Amino acid sequence: MMSLRQISLPRFSCLAGSFVFLMISVLVLLAVGSVTAAPMPPTFAPLVSELTPAVVNINTEKRIASRDGRGFDFPGYGSRDSFEEFFGRFFGQFDRQPRHSRPQAVKSLGSGFIISEDGYILTNNHVVADADAIKVTLSDKKAYDARLVGRDEKTDLAVLKIDADHDLPAVKLGDSSKLEVGDWLIAIGNPFGLARTVTAGIVSARGRVIGSGPYDDFIQTDASINPGNSGGPLFNVKGEVVGINTAIVASGQGIGFAIPVNMAKDLLPQLKTGKISRGRLGVHIQEVTSELAASFGLDEKHGAVVSEVIEDSPAARSGLQVGDIILAVDDSKVEEMRRLPRMIAAKKPGTKVKLKVLRMGKILKINVVLDDLEGDNGEEYSQSADDRLDDLGLTVRQLTPELAARQRLPFDRGVIISRLDPDGQAADAGLQVGDVVLMVNNATVETVRDFKKALQEGKTQSYLRFLVQRQQSRLFIVVKLGE
Repeated sequence: MMSLRQISLPRFSCLAGSFVFLMISVLVLLAVGSVTAAPMPPTFAPLVSELTPAVVNINTEKRIASRDGRGFDFPGYGSRDSFEEFFGRFFGQFDRQPRHSRPQAVKSLGSGFIISEDGYILTNNHVVADADAIKVTLSDKKAYDARLVGRDEKTDLAVLKIDADHDLPAVKLGDSSKLEVGDWLIAIGNPFGLARTVTAGIVSARGRVIGSGPYDDFIQTDASINPGNSGGPLFNVKGEVVGINTAIVASGQGIGFAIPVNMAKDLLPQLKTGKISRGRLGVHIQEVTSELAASFGLDEKHGAVVSEVIEDSPAARSGLQVGDIILAVDDSKVEEMRRLPRMIAAKKPGTKVKLKVLRMGKILKINVVLDDLEGDNGEEYSQSADDRLDDLGLTVRQLTPELAARQRLPFDRGVIISRLDPDGQAADAGLQVGDVVLMVNNATVETVRDFKKALQEGKTQSYLRFLVQRQQSRLFIVVKLGE
């Protein structure tokens, strides 16, 4: 049984604090009286009355056997699965059960909303994952057995279906890309089992990455969201769903996160079929920093730098190259690196996409046919002679087959950084001992001689762009010259 711990402050302290806050607020408003702002709506009541019938309570039950009579692992209460632990800590409403050897029913609570009159419901995957029984209760108190139609762990979305003998009230899905920080939002859900609780707030931030999955792109809001709100709708003032409430910061207040509804809209057709498939390009990418943008001749910092092209991938077959900067996909701008995986994953395998690419100062259009994404120590050095490059503060040596084997590298070409001056330009830029240099600017490096030649040719520029292999990853690092 869930309970809330309530902490009461002395009445006088509360009143005094409220008075001080009120006076400060009045002074601030007087000081910035010239600044105009949209007034707060006088009431959300008519909108809430219209929207509430489409919001549902979700109750699940899961039968779990104990382990050697010692009890159970519950999400958020000892489970080693990081994904379950993350969401269990915030939204896993699992009653603790007595520790004995018989299987026990673990119950959970969540929210959802009807997206079509024929009974399809959208919610979070973690609300219904692995449930043996799912029951949905509507605002008129009628309860229905629901079946899980499709779910996706990577975006934490799921679709349920209930069968009623009449048309059901359904929400309208909005456009989350039009949200701006400061816009009003309304959350309706089932926090702590308190059915159809309504809270309001604003968009606090967009594009939040909180480490819950590979496609993080959360809306942050200060609308009060609590355990049990998970899977419920986040509305704009037009009454359109713009987000699916998903997570909170356990130690924070007024910090909640919702999945943008546009992500759900892209996946809905696949969720309804019960099979999720995502497009795959086949590249490793890197963020375009200000230094990289300048080194590549970009006027603004956007796009994604290709640091590696996977062999026999769509990218390789289409002619994408290391050093290419992907600027757009089907005329949609890649605002930042982490947006590219979401843009590609939203496409179905077999889809032909058009990439806008910057290569050595020239803009190219490259067509790629995507395939299926789901189909996807201490340093020691040889005794060969070092080459000291005093201007940069690093020492390199030739990468030999023996050294490559000891370093467990998949190749035996290039030069490896064996020493760094901690006060040198190379170290300041982020190069590390053990990095294997594969390219300098646009020149391929296979030998120390290649490396020296590339450095000599780069002296006339204000930077040197290194492509390095660091353990199992490749990345670009820019060294500014003359600093």
